[in-house]
Order: sequence, then C-alpha cells, then structure tokens
Amino acid sequence: MNRHNLGTVIGFEFRRTVFKPRFWLISLSVPVLIAVVVGLIALSGQTTAERAENQGSEPVTFTYTDASGLVDPAIAKAAGGTEVTDAAAARQAVVDGTSQCHIDFPKDPLSQSVEVRGTDLGLFDSGRYSAVAQAVLSASVEKRIGDPVVAKLAVNGADISLVTYADGRPTPGLAGVIAPGLFLVLFYLAVLMLGNQMLNVTLEEKENRVTEMILTTMNPTTLIVGKVIALALIGIVQGVAVGLPAGIVFGLFSGSLGLPSASDEAGAAAVLGLIPIDPATMLVGFALFLLSFLMFTGLLVAIGAVMPSAKEAGNAFGVVVMSMFVPLYAASLLVSDPHGVVSQVFTFFPLTAPVSALLRNATGGLSWWEAGIALVVLGAFGWAFLVLGVRLFRTGSISYGSRVRIGRALGIGRR
Repeated sequence: MNRHNLGTVIGFEFRRTVFKPRFWLISLSVPVLIAVVVGLIALSGQTTAERAENQGSEPVTFTYTDASGLVDPAIAKAAGGTEVTDAAAARQAVVDGTSQCHIDFPKDPLSQSVEVRGTDLGLFDSGRYSAVAQAVLSASVEKRIGDPVVAKLAVNGADISLVTYADGRPTPGLAGVIAPGLFLVLFYLAVLMLGNQMLNVTLEEKENRVTEMILTTMNPTTLIVGKVIALALIGIVQGVAVGLPAGIVFGLFSGSLGLPSASDEAGAAAVLGLIPIDPATMLVGFALFLLSFLMFTGLLVAIGAVMPSAKEAGNAFGVVVMSMFVPLYAASLLVSDPHGVVSQVFTFFPLTAPVSALLRNATGGLSWWEAGIALVVLGAFGWAFLVLGVRLFRTGSISYGSRVRIGRALGIGRR
C-alpha cells in the first residue's frame, strides 16, 4: 500500500508540474535569454571590429608639441600631425572648434602622461585620438632604436606562456575550473528555479484545507518523500530543457565568440580539448551537488511545514537564498586561502557549505578529508531537515491559521 501510494504521489506531482505550459515557459526562457545574450555579444564584437577598421581608415588631423624629443616629425606628419610651438593656443583652438585634436608629448613619457585634447566624436569613436598619439610615439621610438624586434619588445613586452606542475603532472589552470564549476552553476539554477516548488511541498495542502483528507489514506513520510522524488525528477527534466538549447546556441555562436566552430568534428574536438576533466574532481562535485540539493530541499520542506501560508514562507526563503550568495562575497578568500579558518568555517557550516565546497572543489582548493567532512555535513543535515519536515507536517498539518511551534510539535517542554 505504501509503495502504491509513493508511486501515486510521484506520478501525480510529476505530471501536474511537467504538463503545465508555465513550466516549459519558465524552463525555455533561460536558454532564450542565453541566446539573446550570446547573440548580443557576437553582434557587439562584430560591430567593434568594424568600428576599429573604419577608425583606422579615417584620417585624424592634429597639432602637437614635443618636449621629449622622441617624436619623429616625418612619422607625425604622415599620421596627419603638425608641430606647433604655442601649446596653449593649440588647446584653445580645439575648444573653439577650429582644430580637431592637439597632443602634448611630455619631457619624460615614463613618468608623465601624454595629454590629448580633441573634438568629441562620441563615447567610443573619440578613442581614436589616444590611439594616434600612442601609434606616433611607438613608431618614433621604434625608428630611433633601429631594430623593430627590440622596439616591439621595449614597447609591448613579450608573450609569456606559463605551465605549472603538481605531483609531476601539468596542472590545467583556469581551464580546469570549467567542468567542475558547472555543478555550482547547476546548484544555483536548481534552487532558484525550483525553490518555490520545494517550499510548497507541504504548503499547498495546508492552504487548500485538504490535509486531513490526505492523511487518512497516506502516511506523511510517504507523501513528502514522494513529493521530493518527483521534484528531483522535475529538476532533471528542467536541466535537460535548459542544457540542450544552451548547448545548441553555444555550438552555433562559438565561431562568433572566437572559439573553434562546434559544427564540424575537428572544431568540436578543439572546443572539448580546451576543457580538461579530472574524474575525481567531477565525482566529488557531483556528490556535493546532489547532497546540497537534497539538504536545501529538506530545509525548505521543513520551513513550509512550519509556515501557515506561502506569503510568510517567502520571507524565510529569502533568508535561505541570501545564505547561498554570502560565500560569493568571500570567493577571493576561499580561492586564495582555501585551507584557512574562514574557508573551513564556510565549508563546514550547513547553509554556506554547498557553495563554498563546490567553489573550492572547482578551483582545486578542497582536500579529500575536507570534501569528506562537507559530504557528511550535507548528508546529515539534509536527512535531519527532511525528518524534521515530516515530523512538523505530521503534528502541525492542521494549523491552518497560525505558525507551527517547533518545540511543541516536537514534544519539547511537554510534561
């Protein structure tokens, strides 16, 4: 009978949520938003490239003074410059609108800035004046040095390729954060998108005044466990509904974003080759994600069992969501000092453990024993919150108009 009831609860909760148009509207709005953002980034990159190309072809006329003696007159003249002796008059001409631009090269460009005055061409196009000043000075220095390679090294420096090693093997660096970091993103999406449903696991029956009727034919544990399992299945469906379109969008726009195109086999291999995957880190990340999701589900079920209405439960849900974002403010400390006291407090405290542990696992700062303690904490508190929610729902399910007193429901203080 209990198994039959459990299957009935799971099927009923799953069907009535998945078959609602609102569920698919909310789920598909995320990849649509991702597509819009990626499209805007691609369009912005293309527009910026075209603007830079147009700026390079449009001439700039300017006057200049050179106190450093580094500027070559021929190079400045070829760029559209005319040397003057009265800097104040040249700057005033720009103010009056009779001159387009004036540049003052200081005596010591290393310690003093090059001052540029120009007619406003807009927020982005006005940057061409600074580009012309830098180009003239760099070309003049290069000509003075004589060797173009030495000149470029002196002006721009060299490209540095860094490879680090741990235990005799090269470490992936920032690329190694991508794959395990997806579990942190999935955790945020799961709680933010399914949080209200977690909270309403026990609230809906209380608000509809049907709790007594349900509990006459069903055990409270069966009811809540069935709802939680259905919620997990709904989360899987929602994850697939978000992940597949997002992957398709990434494949279509990867070329516009400067990545190898994922439409061909070689391009897809190149994209995947940039993301190293450590099986141990991925396994720990999956376990942390699963237990974190179950812990927050149990906590929200317990909150819903205490509150008389969804309105009051929403305030408590806000506090829970805030606890998820607190570790982000300490993210730099969690990454730079992962084994410090603050990092360990954040990792082992139940409400901040999910984000802190997932972040440290993604950045390689979570040791095996810290991961074990975090998993035990998440599992123990998840089970405790779920048991507490069932107990509160069993004893306070008919408290329709007032908040359930936790001590009274648990029998604390009762003679």
